[in-house]
Amino acid sequence: QVQFVESGGGLVQPGESLRLSCAASGFSVSRNAVSWYRRRPGKERELVAAINSAGSVDDYADSVKGRFLISSDRTKNTVYLQMNSLKPDDTGVYYCNGGFGVPVYINSWGQGTQVTVSS
Repeated sequence: QVQFVESGGGLVQPGESLRLSCAASGFSVSRNAVSWYRRRPGKERELVAAINSAGSVDDYADSVKGRFLISSDRTKNTVYLQMNSLKPDDTGVYYCNGGFGVPVYINSWGQGTQVTVSS
C-alpha cells in the first residue's frame, strides 16, 4: 500500500524558510517521480514542484521558481521541498504524490502539512 507522509510545515514570517519532507512507503523514490502540490485557501490543489526518479530533472510552478527547491534522498526514501523567501501567498496545505506533475496515487493522498506565512 502506497502512503505519503508530509511534515515540516509551520507558521513563519514573510521572507523566512521552511523545509518540507515527504516520506514514502510502499513506493520507491529512486524508481518514481514525485511531485509536491498545495491547496491554498479557496483554491484548487495545484502543482508546486516535481522531480524525476533520478533526481536529475525538476520543474516548478512559475510562482515558486527561484525560491523553492525540490530534492530527493534515496537512502531515506524521502523527497524534500526547500522553501525560501516565503510569501503570504504561499500559505496552504502542502501534499506530495507519485508522478511528475500528475498525481498517480489519487487514492493515497496524505494529510498534508500546513504552511502559514504571516507577519
